Amino acid sequence: MENWEQINAVQQMQSYIEEHLDEPITLHALAKNAGYSPWHCAKIFKELTGKTPFEYIRMYRLSKAAMELRDKDLKVVDVAMDFVFDSHEGFTRAFRKQFGMTPNEYKKATPPIYLFHPWPIRDYYYWLRDVQEEAKPLAKELFIQVRNFPKRKLLLRRSVSGHDYFSYCEEVGCDIWGLLCSVKEALYEPIGLWLPESLRLPGTSSYAQGVEVPADYKGQIPEGFDLIDLPECMMMIFQSAPYDDIHFQEVITGMSEAIDHYDPGQSGYEWADEAAPRFQLDPQGWRGYIEARPVREI
Repeated sequence: MENWEQINAVQQMQSYIEEHLDEPITLHALAKNAGYSPWHCAKIFKELTGKTPFEYIRMYRLSKAAMELRDKDLKVVDVAMDFVFDSHEGFTRAFRKQFGMTPNEYKKATPPIYLFHPWPIRDYYYWLRDVQEEAKPLAKELFIQVRNFPKRKLLLRRSVSGHDYFSYCEEVGCDIWGLLCSVKEALYEPIGLWLPESLRLPGTSSYAQGVEVPADYKGQIPEGFDLIDLPECMMMIFQSAPYDDIHFQEVITGMSEAIDHYDPGQSGYEWADEAAPRFQLDPQGWRGYIEARPVREI
């Protein structure tokens, strides 16, 4: 049975780390924020996240530093200091250990790399709770728009049996999202997606994760990934109202069911599920849950 007091304590530590990532962080400060002794904080953090607090902090800082090197014209030594590394040499050693290349090598080529993309621990246990209790649909408000998408490519990692985010992560791992976030040429943010039959390979399931890139993309294709063409298409985009994160699984369930039962004909469209993948964006309570399904004009 979940210990929600400990889950909330680890969430407090995650939030503190997020807010103070560019400052020195001590175990004492984490303990004070979480309301436990330093020893107990370190113990429950490792039990729930699989990493010690300082492994987590180092991996997160290095991933944020990599994005600075990718997107800004900054000196490596300045980025190292910004993320509380004691020296250029120490930063370089840690960066190479995590990403397999030096910061200068990464800055020059910016290939896709596996960024550390932490998931809020409380959201994970909310999901587990809702699955166990069969979450009731919750979709009171629905905002709808139709957008045209140009020809483009999709860099994706398939699965064999994944049917949603969590079953996909159990099979493929949770670090795929971090790699997708690192793709410099990405047109939009990463997506979870359901492939139509025409875009699936034998022995793979419908659910995958990917990121859309320009039609002339010439960048690196990471091992285990595919690059496929997506035609010009229209997508009907559904967005919920903002929600409290405690309800995120209920919102997703309710939204998906509402989309399945929505009649696009009332807006002059029909479903075109074979034209492109149906996709979802990273659920974030402040903006609502967003999911899109392909359509064509009647």
